[in-house]
Amino acid sequence: MLSTSNRQKTLSVFGLAMINVVAIDSLRNLPTEAVFGISIISFYFIAALFFLLPCVLLTAELATHYPKTGGSYVWVREAFGKKWGFFNIWLQWVYNVVWYPTILSFVAASIAYLIDPPLASNKTYMICMIIGMFSFATLINCFGMKLSSFVSTIGAIVGTLVPMLFIIILATFWWAFGKPTALTFNTSDILPNLNNWQDFALFGTVIFSVMGIEMSSVHAGDVKNPKRDYPLALILSSVLIVVSSILATLSIAIVLPKNQLSIVSGMNQAFKYFLDNFHLGWLEPIAILTMITGGFCCMATWVIGPIKGLMVAAEDGCAPKIFGKTNRYGAPTAMLIAQWGVVLLLCTAYALFPTVTSAYWILADLTTQLALVFYILLFLAAIKLHLNLPEKIGSFKIPGGKLGGYVVGGVGILTASITILLGFIPPETVKVGSVWSYELTLIIGMLIFALPPLFIARNTPMQ
Repeated sequence: MLSTSNRQKTLSVFGLAMINVVAIDSLRNLPTEAVFGISIISFYFIAALFFLLPCVLLTAELATHYPKTGGSYVWVREAFGKKWGFFNIWLQWVYNVVWYPTILSFVAASIAYLIDPPLASNKTYMICMIIGMFSFATLINCFGMKLSSFVSTIGAIVGTLVPMLFIIILATFWWAFGKPTALTFNTSDILPNLNNWQDFALFGTVIFSVMGIEMSSVHAGDVKNPKRDYPLALILSSVLIVVSSILATLSIAIVLPKNQLSIVSGMNQAFKYFLDNFHLGWLEPIAILTMITGGFCCMATWVIGPIKGLMVAAEDGCAPKIFGKTNRYGAPTAMLIAQWGVVLLLCTAYALFPTVTSAYWILADLTTQLALVFYILLFLAAIKLHLNLPEKIGSFKIPGGKLGGYVVGGVGILTASITILLGFIPPETVKVGSVWSYELTLIIGMLIFALPPLFIARNTPMQ
């Protein structure tokens, strides 16, 4: 009979790669990225080389040197102390909170396509649907009825990978049959248009689409040879994520010109166009139902996920004890209710901004900005830890010694910083009002969500 430790080390390179693909691949950003057209290839190449690759290298090094649960929280805590560890885990929680209304907008728009498509642009409908779905998911988690990892995985496969593969197949047949396309396939069009900086405002969505590889750190000890297999699995999953995202994005862009594309319901538009032209309209409800299932399962699973990080911080003496308080079902009720209240406030964006699309974009952009601050801190921690990491048998080390650590961390910090600055440029495809009001909204939003942990940490004795 195998020991527990031997049984745990049975995850193959491909198996771990697919876990990452299921966890990271998403449909939500595809319509936004389709605006780039064929140049999306260059944008993904830039994101992969200057952001994703540094994330892969730092994750491979730190996950194999710190095989404890806690991931980025443990790394930042070890590098800068408990207060910054708390700040790190707070950012991870809060950018997910801002993300909830955007993923639920995607789900609500898909539901609208089954009932009455114009509802996808109706503010009242969108607010009611977001609040209703998030309230339901919160209530479930308050009673400890969390979706199992099996259900969340099936939901991600059915609701993300299946629709993504399906739309790629439809686009392949569309191109093979010589049907008219909205894309030009000239080599020169692959390069970004440097004369139109508004296009770069959407680059943050590409970066956001490749975030999350560090979440796999929990599986570093589950492969037979972590030093070799874990980095290899991260690289393989990164390639699969980038290639699948590019192909799915181009599949939308091939039939929908950017002036007709909705960044909220673009997937539904594309499926309808493809299936109607192939006389397969009966498949449209099935395709939309898979996206609804995947989107809701993904959101429902994450409702309590990031809060667990705050609970770990509280147990570690890095955060107020109330963050770790649970009810008789073991659910962190106080934090779930507080999170519900924040999402409720965020929904006011749909009432304050001109259109559903503009509200969706401002929340999506704010999500990315907060996430990038999280990653800047993570890269800084990686640099500091790299300089003092001992050689450890079976652990991966970033090549190039101290210089290698500075280069990897420095490139990641520079890319994240530039992307934050680009995020303050309003995209030409979304009506967000004046430039100054757009930028001011983002700045105020970042301060409101990023400053509380510094105040809390200052007034909380760290144990």
